[in-house]
Amino acid sequence: MNVAEAVGRALAELGVTHAFGVVGSGNFHVTNALIAGGARFVPTRHEAGAATAADAFARMSGRVGVLSVHQGPGLTNAMTGITEAAKSRTPLLVLAADTAAGAVQSNFRIDQAGLAAAVGATRLRLSSADTAVAEAAAAYRLAAVERRTVVLSLPLDVQAADCPPAVRRAPAAPAVVAGLEPDPEAVSELADILLAARRPVFIAGRGAMLPGAGQVLDALADRCGALLATSAVAKGLFVGSPWDLDVSGGFATPLAAELISTADTVVAWGCTLSMWTTRHGHLIQPDTTVVQVDVEPEALGANQPVRLGVAADVAVMAAEVLAELDRRAATAIGYRTPAVRDQIRQAGRWRDVPYPDSSDGTRIDPRTLTVALDDLLPAERVVAVDSGNFMGYPSMFLSVPDTGGFCFTQAFQSIGLGLATAIGAALATPDRLPVAALGDGGALMGIAELETVVRLGLPMVVVVYNDAGYGAEVHHFGPDGFPLDTVVFPDTDLAAIGRGFGADAVTVHAVADLAALTDWLAGPRDRPIVIDAKVTRDRGSWWLEEAFRGH
Repeated sequence: MNVAEAVGRALAELGVTHAFGVVGSGNFHVTNALIAGGARFVPTRHEAGAATAADAFARMSGRVGVLSVHQGPGLTNAMTGITEAAKSRTPLLVLAADTAAGAVQSNFRIDQAGLAAAVGATRLRLSSADTAVAEAAAAYRLAAVERRTVVLSLPLDVQAADCPPAVRRAPAAPAVVAGLEPDPEAVSELADILLAARRPVFIAGRGAMLPGAGQVLDALADRCGALLATSAVAKGLFVGSPWDLDVSGGFATPLAAELISTADTVVAWGCTLSMWTTRHGHLIQPDTTVVQVDVEPEALGANQPVRLGVAADVAVMAAEVLAELDRRAATAIGYRTPAVRDQIRQAGRWRDVPYPDSSDGTRIDPRTLTVALDDLLPAERVVAVDSGNFMGYPSMFLSVPDTGGFCFTQAFQSIGLGLATAIGAALATPDRLPVAALGDGGALMGIAELETVVRLGLPMVVVVYNDAGYGAEVHHFGPDGFPLDTVVFPDTDLAAIGRGFGADAVTVHAVADLAALTDWLAGPRDRPIVIDAKVTRDRGSWWLEEAFRGH
């Protein structure tokens, strides 16, 4: 057995169930060994799609995502997806074939360590046949336990070497590690702050999406009277609570923005309070008491000044504060008054906010389109959203059942990742209807993965908000009179393209055209459906206007 075979089988033994990638000569044997070990390999049409699908699979399944790529261009093609994963702290293991140590003139030779470091990933390397399996297991452990994106370089000469029988056995799977314990004084201080607050708001981010965190945060908020909000990536965490404001920041409803901006205390749980979550800081007033809890000490106060910063696991910290309130037999009404509850019930969702419908029979208002889709699609869904002017509409007008129903790979804000995101999310949640929400620019950039969707037989709804241009740039620069020839394109018949790939498809100009979706939902759903929605383009989306004002 050579090293490539031993490493692939060992990773499967450690718990790898799915791997994504594009196979070349450099990763051929390690990929086949993964398959032989029991893992499912999902071949995509481009490495960027494979990286993003692996990222989404990890987010939705709670497992380590695995990406397998060829040396040289295989890795460089995947770098945008790897960058997104690294910036999102996704537990992702990249099996990157690499040139042999002596192949110094190979055109495939690149600085893999420098490439990984440049985007915030960790890079490890197989060094010898005797140590390769242990090194691969260490890379897997680092990704799993520390939730890191790890690029593991697999030199061709090491891969081809014979692996001694004594070192082929996979080490034990990573043990579950206890969460980072908070300082007792910080626990007591946060309890004091919450009991003194009159209008507290919790904003939960990616760090609150780990198992159990949402429930304990909900319980703590109930004890201190806090309203609940999330960053965009954690949307759905508090679904079902009458105190849920949904997403904070640029996507926030007018009511959510008002209630958050008038809070006297904001506690960020696993949330960095970035410019997107705070509307460039405008949602947090200078006299607001800000507390931040995060496992990464360097994140504390990075974007907003904080009165109290606590380096701790979110679930552990929230449970400790709740226990402290129990010891004091203390509770508070805080922001949870009948009047506020009624406001949230009446205007807590974007679809409850009145708007002038700009549909004209040729193009459909994206709000009208998305509300109609929300009514038609089953509640058990997983929504994946690409980037662009359109992205607020599916993110905020499509409801989701919980945080496992929303996959938002937008830390790097690259268009073209949405379709691949939906693939990974669909494979991680096979009991839910996958919905890919794309702009026309992102759809065309990632269109090769539609063949992957069809080949896998995924019952996916692919909604393209087609305004025949890069809408963000159109609405950013157009009002100032700049020429827009570089960002406006002829209309594309994406329905015809969808049929060419083997999908069902429909062009939508008005709500009535969605009858084809109703028929598809009632049918066998043995292939995806592409909805080419010709959306109005007279103005930018509300969240984009907000972002521009922030600049």
